[in-house]
Amino acid sequence: MNAIQAVPATDIRALLLDLDGVVTPTAEVHRRAWAALFSNELRARGASPDYSDDDYFTYIDGKPRHDGVRDLLASRGIALHDGLPTDAPDAETVWGLGNRKNDEFARILAEEGVTPYPGSIALIDAAEAAGIAMAIVTSSRNGKRVLEAAGLADRFPVVVDGVRAAQLQLPGKPSPATYLRAAEELGVPAADCAVVEDAISGVAVGADGDFGLIIGVDRGVGEHALRRAGAHVVVSDLAELVEHVQTGALRWKQPNDRGEEATS
Repeated sequence: MNAIQAVPATDIRALLLDLDGVVTPTAEVHRRAWAALFSNELRARGASPDYSDDDYFTYIDGKPRHDGVRDLLASRGIALHDGLPTDAPDAETVWGLGNRKNDEFARILAEEGVTPYPGSIALIDAAEAAGIAMAIVTSSRNGKRVLEAAGLADRFPVVVDGVRAAQLQLPGKPSPATYLRAAEELGVPAADCAVVEDAISGVAVGADGDFGLIIGVDRGVGEHALRRAGAHVVVSDLAELVEHVQTGALRWKQPNDRGEEATS
């Protein structure tokens, strides 16, 4: 999706990758689990309009689970008590609904498994060969479970997922806190890191955290939406970046305000 412009390879020393929708197609599993939850929940409450994929991208994608529940319900004028993280899945609380969704996600993952995107594995292999550090940063509390299911548990020395964020009392996306923590643990300044995200809330992290590069992966949210959120470059598959890593630089041109390609 993007033309090429020289950017020194030494500027990008680490990749901070979201998991669901970037490395693994588990975003689709999440979408199915959310749809199962809210299609029934909204219908039972007589709320309208019915749940749709647009709701996922607008209110849920990239956020901690309980924030997604709260924001989606608020969009229909529904307010529930937060409850507690230990609430049973049948509890009519924010955490209860979130745990119900997680049970459905775990069921689908266990029954169907998950295969990483081939293009993402190609980029991970190229980055590893080039000596570029990598970390996984995900709001999901299932981060390690997904990595294990995908056979990637040993590929990332740093994983900051929803469980780790809660332990460290870090706010979730769109706060840059989890990404900054991953950069710190890798020992790489934020300015030398590339954030790789498919969610609008995740892309917004880059600008707030002063990261050196924000790569949007368009898995359905749309190139223009990712650019508006702050992506410097948008690709449809991470395989598009492999050659740039192998040749020693991540490079592209960005359009200026007149739609012309300009160096920046």
